Amino acid sequence: MSATAREPYGQVLVRLGTAQKGAARGAPAYSRFVNRRIGRYLAAAAYRAGLSPNAVTGVSALFTFSGIALLIALPPSWGQGAAVAVLLALGYAWDSADGQVARLTGLGSPAGEWLDHAVDAVKVVTLPLALAVGFAVHDVVAPAWLLVPLVSAVTSSVLFFAMILTEQLRRAHGVQSLAPTDGRFPWLRSVLVLPTDYGVLCWTFLLLGAPTVFLWVYAAITVCTTGFLALALVKWFREVRTL
Repeated sequence: MSATAREPYGQVLVRLGTAQKGAARGAPAYSRFVNRRIGRYLAAAAYRAGLSPNAVTGVSALFTFSGIALLIALPPSWGQGAAVAVLLALGYAWDSADGQVARLTGLGSPAGEWLDHAVDAVKVVTLPLALAVGFAVHDVVAPAWLLVPLVSAVTSSVLFFAMILTEQLRRAHGVQSLAPTDGRFPWLRSVLVLPTDYGVLCWTFLLLGAPTVFLWVYAAITVCTTGFLALALVKWFREVRTL
């Protein structure tokens, strides 16, 4: 039995608690307070099973892209929506686990970070595109509704690229992006940006049994995310101009 397998699960969790990175400034509430915690439990299990950080990224991709494939393979229904939501949420939780395993094992690397971001880059654009293709193939909504996931694909892709690039430029200039701890309500920003939270998006697929209701909710999320992107681009440009 390997040393990692012999270490009690509870002890691994304790060590993970001391190996956490600082929370991203203004990270949405589900990602920050729910998904990260679930990822910690998965990371402990993955560590005891001897999985490498890249293997954990692979598990995340398997869950995520299985859920995305179901959007095309099956017509919208309550069962399909539940399966998609669970698979996407599990994929997101495992996505949080790979970095935690890397910090716990000391096996983090630029290649691992690249792999993680590459999978995320594919995910954020294929999810809305698969949704549009699935609705078109199964002919369940008016064609005009397909514009919503198409706009979401553009917004999600630009947001992901701009966010990652801004973070890399901050690192290159020695600037850390940590959540502020001052003020009476340090968590308020995380709650306010919940509509932009990928974890919230995952669970909206529970509504796929009622396609029109789902699309109204999805459209609201897309509008909020696009508005957030417009404000964030201005802020990030001003920030990087001063680096």
